[in-house]
Amino acid sequence: MALIGRDPWSGQILRLEYADGRVTAVHRESGDADLPWISPGLVDLQVNGYGGFDLNGDDLDIATVVGLREALRAVGVTTFVPTLVTASADRISHAVAVVAEARRRHPEVAQAIPFVHLEGPHISDQDGPRGCHDATFVRPPDLAEFEQCQQAADGLIGLITLSPHWPGSAEFIAAVRSTGTRVAVGHTHADTAQIRAAVDAGATLSTHLGNGAHAQLPRHPNYLWAQLADDRLSAGFIADGHHLPVEAFVAMVRAKGLDRAFLVSDSVAIGGRPPGEYSTAVGGDVELTDDGRLLVRGTPYLAGAAAPLADGVAWAAAAFSLPEALTMATANPGRIVGGTVGQLCPGVPVSSVITFHWSHIDGNLSEITVGALA
Repeated sequence: MALIGRDPWSGQILRLEYADGRVTAVHRESGDADLPWISPGLVDLQVNGYGGFDLNGDDLDIATVVGLREALRAVGVTTFVPTLVTASADRISHAVAVVAEARRRHPEVAQAIPFVHLEGPHISDQDGPRGCHDATFVRPPDLAEFEQCQQAADGLIGLITLSPHWPGSAEFIAAVRSTGTRVAVGHTHADTAQIRAAVDAGATLSTHLGNGAHAQLPRHPNYLWAQLADDRLSAGFIADGHHLPVEAFVAMVRAKGLDRAFLVSDSVAIGGRPPGEYSTAVGGDVELTDDGRLLVRGTPYLAGAAAPLADGVAWAAAAFSLPEALTMATANPGRIVGGTVGQLCPGVPVSSVITFHWSHIDGNLSEITVGALA
């Protein structure tokens, strides 16, 4: 059996033979057949929820994790990282334990979820950089708390986002990195020296760079320049047209370099729902506008994102190209996950391959299909 489609990177026809659920061979052929595009499934390193499934809600259970995986597959995401925001230690420990148990019970969930991302609680306590995180639970890094949470997660915590302005941040980062967990700089008001110290200690990523920031910054120096200039940091970007204007997105990706840039959705449970007013765990009372902007109700502040990563790919493709946008949503985040995630090669699960239609005129990915077509 085989999957057939056009390669967005070369324009060639790709024939992926598969057996027993895995790709066995990849053949390239010339031709101009009217076929859908084919690529690795999208890899989203920052998912708070989607389609009504909320990872940060009071009622988080295994069914929520399973349902979220299915909802994301419907929009082309085959690998995702559950992201848990600032909360009490007990709540975070409970959430990571639920995700770990879902992986143990459901092999398809284990295949889709490589690790968990803790976005907080060791972030900035200042308005702006804190974003919509609950200030009540913002607190300094605590290695004992991390170790207890990691035990509850059965070792599943693979990424922590923090602000390195806290005293002892560099020591905390070095200790966390020694366990194999990645560290990202984000939701920060740290100065240039503190960011450099964090990277020296082992931080390798920037979380949704350009957001979780003050509305106004000194022209220079500031924490955005510091992260953009450091080639040791790869950076995530929310490409939805609301978190970053296209000019800022293009300039930041060019400054960081295409190989060190990746797209994230930062989607929350409201994603996929119609415009209206909602109450959510991330942001509290929020409003989803007709143009897809998710706001803390009555304010201009964003409360996460409502668009799936496929929409981000389409938006980024209009600014760069479809191959470049796909690279930032497949291969680049796939390298962070490791293994063959984000690649098309023998051995990858056929369930991590997608086909889709694309038109630069319509500007969207449509008719997304995940997995095998007989």
